[in-house]
Amino acid sequence: MTDDLPELRASDADRERVAEVLRDALAEGRLDMAEFEERFDATYRARTYGELAPITRDLPGAGVSAPAVSMVKQPVGGGSWADRIVGGEGSSRWAVAVMGGFQRRGRWTVPRRFNSLAFWGGGELDLREANFVDREVVVNCVAIMGGMNVVVPPGIEVVVRGIGIMGGFDHSQEGVLGDPGAPRVILQGVAFWGGVGVTRKLARAERQRLKAERRQEKLERGEGRGELDA
Repeated sequence: MTDDLPELRASDADRERVAEVLRDALAEGRLDMAEFEERFDATYRARTYGELAPITRDLPGAGVSAPAVSMVKQPVGGGSWADRIVGGEGSSRWAVAVMGGFQRRGRWTVPRRFNSLAFWGGGELDLREANFVDREVVVNCVAIMGGMNVVVPPGIEVVVRGIGIMGGFDHSQEGVLGDPGAPRVILQGVAFWGGVGVTRKLARAERQRLKAERRQEKLERGEGRGELDA
């Protein structure tokens, strides 16, 4: 490697690869939004490998030299559902809220059958970042004068088989086709003077990734207008 390699001019593809590393770091919580924005701006201001290399030096998969910056971009989302069906036993099998509340969220493993009870209370089961023991899991919900909300990401199929007695189960997300290989979640149980809701939301990391991509598109459009003006 020659001493002047860091002074070689970087290409648009090089800058995009660095931006992809930054987006991954933001999604994984390695960078906060302020750090991401600062480095993201620096990426598209960089003109040489020497300016690009320090931006990702402290991030996994990045190096200090030009070849590390010019890494091959990996496919996005390939095999992600298969990776999240992990087998074994669930990290949590039940949750109870009696005149109180419960919450399951973040990185946890949903067992083949999860039992939950809310009596004069409420609970939330957030499956957006969860792993799954099997391709199909059953979530049994008993809501008595209380309520529960089940949050699922896009791509997961939801089947609702619960019974409402002076209460109800939310069927709004039923019938939405799942992605190939994605888990199926069967909601069953009973809601007595209570309710079980279903909400479909993107995970926080995915929202941040999309926000970063929209910001990049705006930045690129701004650069394009600047070149035309010039």
